Amino acid sequence: MQLPNGAYLFGRVVFANVPQERAPMPGAHLIYIYDRRSQTPQPLPSQLRPGRLLIAPIWTNALAWTKGYFQTIRNQPIGDFDLLREHCFFMVPLGSAASGKFVDETGKEVGRRSDPCGEWALASYRWIDDHVSDALGISRAPEE
Repeated sequence: MQLPNGAYLFGRVVFANVPQERAPMPGAHLIYIYDRRSQTPQPLPSQLRPGRLLIAPIWTNALAWTKGYFQTIRNQPIGDFDLLREHCFFMVPLGSAASGKFVDETGKEVGRRSDPCGEWALASYRWIDDHVSDALGISRAPEE
């Protein structure tokens, strides 16, 4: 992602096209967005580590790439050191008054919250943009 000051911010798809039984929506992608910025659109792989996440992991779809908001720079294998030791997402059951539960990246309930904890829901590119802006302390893009 390119920031208003021209710097680049990097993310990584850690799981792609996940089937519905293991994701909030069929075909969802689990992405990480990192806090490292660069003046060039080429990230240093050593800076894309789970300890450098800017915001909690996010489930999204391919629309951000289709519309040109996200750009794929390269494809490289994901190693164990590239992933959080455990994933946590807050899930509120649809149509339920229940308060919700914490689940892992497959939707399986876990006993407790672990940080960073995301939401078990599909996020739009606009939601991602707003939360990245908030985390960086920059103005959100105007609504049109």
